[in-house]
Amino acid sequence: MSFTDRQKAFEEKFKHDQELQFRVEVRRNKLVGLWAAELLGKKGDEAEAYARDVISSDLSEPGIDDVVRKIMGDFQEANVDLSEHRLRKKIEELQAAAKHQLMTE
Repeated sequence: MSFTDRQKAFEEKFKHDQELQFRVEVRRNKLVGLWAAELLGKKGDEAEAYARDVISSDLSEPGIDDVVRKIMGDFQEANVDLSEHRLRKKIEELQAAAKHQLMTE
């Protein structure tokens, strides 16, 4: 295997890993959105629309802070008593669940 072949293989693996990470984050945000929607009393299409809003909110900046701000703001508006710490722990749990779901599909 030549250096060029190894370099190309490395680049392909990096690209694959980045795409997988993006898909995991989108799935995680959907799961978080559906979970939060349930706490907000949303069901069916309204819950799905909320999950899409959560997914969209993650495009503002790197990391999960934009998602946390959106959900915490919605929780405060609806008087849902949940700490930011508990929300972040739930996001961590759903990150693992999202990765597992994608790896088993």
